Amino acid sequence: MESMPNATITFPMFGDSFQITAPGSFQIFGLTLYWYGTIIAIGFLLAVLYVNKRSKAFGLTQDDIINMLICAVPSAVVGARLYYVIFNFSIYQENLWNIFKIRDGGLAIYGAIIGALIAVIIYCKVKKLPIGPYFDIGALGLLIGQSAGRWGNFMNREAFGRETTIFCRMGLTDASGNAIFVHPTFLYESLWNLLGLLLLHLFSKSGKRRYDGQLFAMYVAWYGFGRMLIEGLRTDSLYLFDTGLRVSQLLAGLSVAAALTYLAINGSRAHDKSEMLVNIVAAKAEKAQNDSKADE
Repeated sequence: MESMPNATITFPMFGDSFQITAPGSFQIFGLTLYWYGTIIAIGFLLAVLYVNKRSKAFGLTQDDIINMLICAVPSAVVGARLYYVIFNFSIYQENLWNIFKIRDGGLAIYGAIIGALIAVIIYCKVKKLPIGPYFDIGALGLLIGQSAGRWGNFMNREAFGRETTIFCRMGLTDASGNAIFVHPTFLYESLWNLLGLLLLHLFSKSGKRRYDGQLFAMYVAWYGFGRMLIEGLRTDSLYLFDTGLRVSQLLAGLSVAAALTYLAINGSRAHDKSEMLVNIVAAKAEKAQNDSKADE
């Protein structure tokens, strides 16, 4: 089922008077801004503010976070586009230049995450910094961005599920008065991510984080499990070429299995929490020493 960008949105559980007819874009000083991009930007800003505020708890500085973002954000955009194009290549094969028309839509969150992770790994390897703390704090930022970003899909009337009669169904009525009632899968995923953020935030502040990478693995398991279930309700999934397998559902299932295995293996080991900060301090000291030698 394709998106319905100009449809009137209703939620029967709120009554017949509840209707949303806002367009997908708005203007400020003659400049056209799209709700989708605006909401994504707001989610990104909230994530950056949160991560900067919590950076010390992970042995990082705000400069560390900014430097990491300079590498991760462009890579995330490229990854999101490549992921979408690879599994929708038939759309672009007759005109490859359309691949670069990002404003026409076509980004995938899993591609963004993969692209960002690759950039962070390379950054940490080059700078000789531990990867775990960046992954852990990044997981919290991702949950903020993902929770907020799904409301961009809401404004675009897209990423919804199949037709249903469930009590929380969302109605979409086109200009001709034809209405369908569907699973608001954008809402399911937004709330799932918000709950995950709350739980991981509390866990990270409880002092129970035993090793670097633990929080990120928990995020992968949490997000993957929710996405695996929700993806099965959607009608706009990317499929694994000519198979009937939904790419995001398959990837979500594999990531959950990998994350749970990682947590189980590390959970059986003894960890000294002080090792996390010691490793970070040692890596930064080595980096500072190398920088000092380079200056000489």
